Amino acid sequence: MALQISDRVRTLAAQAEEKLRSQMTYIDEIAQKNTEKVLAAFQKHRVADTCFAGTTGYGYDDLGRDKLDEIYAEIFGTEAALVRIQFVNGTHAITCALFGALKAGDVLVSAVGAPYDTMLGAIGVVDKGPGSLKDYGVEYRQVDLVDDAPDLEGMERAVADPRVKAVLIQRSRGYATRASLSVEEIGRMCTRMKAVNPNVSILVDNCYGEFVETIEPTQVGADLIVGSLIKNPGGGLAPTGGYIAGRRDLVEAAAMRLTAPGIGGECGCTLGQNRLLYQGLFLAPHTVAQAVKTAVFAAGVMELLGYETQPRSDQPRHDIIQMIHMKQPEALKRFCKGIQFGAPVDSFVTPEPWDMPGYDSQVIMAAGAFVQGASIELSADAPMREPYTVYLQGGLTYESGKAGILLAVQELLDQD
Repeated sequence: MALQISDRVRTLAAQAEEKLRSQMTYIDEIAQKNTEKVLAAFQKHRVADTCFAGTTGYGYDDLGRDKLDEIYAEIFGTEAALVRIQFVNGTHAITCALFGALKAGDVLVSAVGAPYDTMLGAIGVVDKGPGSLKDYGVEYRQVDLVDDAPDLEGMERAVADPRVKAVLIQRSRGYATRASLSVEEIGRMCTRMKAVNPNVSILVDNCYGEFVETIEPTQVGADLIVGSLIKNPGGGLAPTGGYIAGRRDLVEAAAMRLTAPGIGGECGCTLGQNRLLYQGLFLAPHTVAQAVKTAVFAAGVMELLGYETQPRSDQPRHDIIQMIHMKQPEALKRFCKGIQFGAPVDSFVTPEPWDMPGYDSQVIMAAGAFVQGASIELSADAPMREPYTVYLQGGLTYESGKAGILLAVQELLDQD
């Protein structure tokens, strides 16, 4: 039994792969370096079978949990880390980090325009319910992009106010059209802002970016990075959770927000999930490389069909997200239908736009994943608004990711 993919589509795939051969080799080289880095951290911290035992209740003295914190800190070059299944998603982890870094009367600055849609309610830019930073007396400002690029001079002006205590940098593009940020670019931002305000804490939303490059933002000046375990660092195995890594005081403050003052990271049972978190982290550099290859391949094939992509197939990658400008709502829906058909789970359903919580417009989402919402698995989503751009990410293996892309292309061509 084989997937129903036409000779025309398979020919397009062969053309794209031939063109992208050197790009794929470079991605493998990054995966090799990151795999060695992760393996060295496991060896240094003497990971043993006893680390995989779980705890219940309060979770006191969970050896595996505490050692995993140390390994994350080692890999990301930080003083401390907090890796917990109690984080329900990336937005939750980022919110805890911000509440830990800010208090009433402080100012938060978003350095590259508005953050991801779900953060707007947490900050209080839009009213999504009680408990936002705004409700607790934190003021919000943002430095808008200039010609779709970061405004370094604007950042310097923004942090000159001594009331600015924290800056949020979102590494990925979210639903914006700007390019994702390289680690080097984030380093330049940190240097410029710290020169003006040495006391400001710089927090990076690192979602979708881990292991795409060989270094992370905390190694170029960021004080804290935050992410989700059902994205890159969970390697497709973590069933839930998030992480925070960086300066010890900021990590501890975020832990107090996750649990309660005086408890912090001392509690938090692991319920037998430690092995999946360890094994997922070990696989993460390879799994991320598979997702990046899938994104590059998708760009290559869609470019052959005349679609505009960002980044282009020949451009460097800083996260796993691929933008494809579909231009028309029906083409967007057809593409997502094909991606869903290429999933190992729920391949038989047809995605439709819906009012997804936390978003200001209807969203269509194709995601047939083993872990619900895991965007390290092949998925595609888009807000149903102009310019009808689809955001593709994930792919546990390049082979399955490639198959999903070809089925999406087949759906487009069949409808045409």
